[in-house]
Amino acid sequence: MKRPKLRKASKRLSCSKRYKIQKKVREHNRKLRKEAKKKGVHKRAKKDPGVPSSAPFKEEVLREAEERRQQIEEEKQRKRQAKKEERAQKRKKEKEAESKETEPKAKRAREDDLIKPSEKQTPPDKNSKQYLCSQLNKVIDASDVVLEVLDARDPLGCRCPQLEQAVLQREGNKKLLLVLNKIDLVPKENVERWIQCLQLEFPVVAFKASTQIKDKTVQAKKRRIVASNEVLDKSRAAASFGNSCLAKLLTSLANTQNNDSLRVGVVGFPNVGKSSIINSMKGILACNVSVKRGVTKSMQEVHILKNVKLIDSPGVVASPSNPPASMALRSLQVEEGQETVLEAVRTLLKQCDKTQIMLQYNVPDFRNSLEFLTLFAKKRGYLKKGGVPNSEEAATVFLADWTGAKMSYHCKPQENHSLPAYMSDAVVAEMQNGWNLNQLKKGNEETLKGVKFPNQASSISLISKGPTAGLLSVSYISEEKPGAATTEGEAGLNDKNTEPEQTTEDTNETAEPEKPQKASLKKKPGHVLFQSVPIDLSLSTDDAYDFNTDFK
Repeated sequence: MKRPKLRKASKRLSCSKRYKIQKKVREHNRKLRKEAKKKGVHKRAKKDPGVPSSAPFKEEVLREAEERRQQIEEEKQRKRQAKKEERAQKRKKEKEAESKETEPKAKRAREDDLIKPSEKQTPPDKNSKQYLCSQLNKVIDASDVVLEVLDARDPLGCRCPQLEQAVLQREGNKKLLLVLNKIDLVPKENVERWIQCLQLEFPVVAFKASTQIKDKTVQAKKRRIVASNEVLDKSRAAASFGNSCLAKLLTSLANTQNNDSLRVGVVGFPNVGKSSIINSMKGILACNVSVKRGVTKSMQEVHILKNVKLIDSPGVVASPSNPPASMALRSLQVEEGQETVLEAVRTLLKQCDKTQIMLQYNVPDFRNSLEFLTLFAKKRGYLKKGGVPNSEEAATVFLADWTGAKMSYHCKPQENHSLPAYMSDAVVAEMQNGWNLNQLKKGNEETLKGVKFPNQASSISLISKGPTAGLLSVSYISEEKPGAATTEGEAGLNDKNTEPEQTTEDTNETAEPEKPQKASLKKKPGHVLFQSVPIDLSLSTDDAYDFNTDFK
């Protein structure tokens, strides 16, 4: 059925409606004119009536007006030309800066040498080792009490002998207090043994910092309802233990001294939880925290109590002479670009028991670090394009677990304890004098009762490499690399645990018969030569092929 044509709506209006609209328009225009009159804005520009023909000296007036108009035009042209020159000079400077960046470093160095030292006023590089060492020395000089924060998973490896010696040798009878942080990642028996061992030198405070502190000005977002076990985990991470004990200890020391306020410096290696301790004591996010090292660049004062101030400091710069295991455990060389994440993971896996790693990460048996990272990447879903396992991302996550507050591992304390060379019985008595040791003991017992510790079986045992050497001045940095460091080829050979080690005699014996064989081969034109490959018959038939690779 054909649809009939629709008629357009008529534009005709009733007279009453049309008059009403016209009245509204007149009122609106009247209102606009009234406001413009108040502001002194004229809608129409007054027309120049010109010079009447009956006026005397008409030609002279017109000539003067023309000259004035030309002067205004010339002034506008001059300003326009000045702006063009200014833009041209700006473009020239930008091109010179770009060309200077692309110049060779040697040429730039020669040009910089010609500049006078007084003209060189560049701001300090906050990532440089010299700046970090200077800030650490400022914190030590400005503080009355120094808190050395230790990771409870490896307390001996977090101690810096150079730092402790510098604190003891400074003027002003500075006190040194050890804070054992991250105790919730270590079995309870191990924490108690470490406290007993470390108390033979300095007073020790057990501490568990909160990892979910937010600033008061930031409103927490509403989250969806989650399972009950997740709520318990988050509440456990948000809880802090040991802050009341530490606060009472510092307050009692501040009351005994005549100073207006007690200045407490918080020092230690990166990722031991210095800023987290300050935030837990303050109750708000006063210092920035992160898993990555080097977030704190300079000293920062935070008022905790009326007569107590905490001073945050950058991490201690580790010496390159430390063993690779100590450097990899704290991801020090990885952050500086001296070592790849794959090499750091390889070094860490050599220090651990394979079965404990398999149980912790729920992966099957592996032969080397690369195979472990492949299995770990498949388990977590770290895949590249085409389903290829992303071993680098898996290595980064593995290192973040070990350097952050997530992985549970522990080191056994030394059975035969001996004082360091810079310590003596008199120094130990002086460091423990002035503290309320009974109050400290009760506070540690209450802290250990409140914290939920992991089981001994679920924690990975690690062999500590001893104290980590640190730098308090850049002049101490040696140009040589660590003695224990190996090349990539040597590391790859050491990584294969299933193969026996070859002595130098074996290598010489195998290398000698190959020389005449290579020399006897001569390439002839138009012929293809095949070189025989020596077959190792020492392996049994069972070890010749692993069926787990293809048949799973």
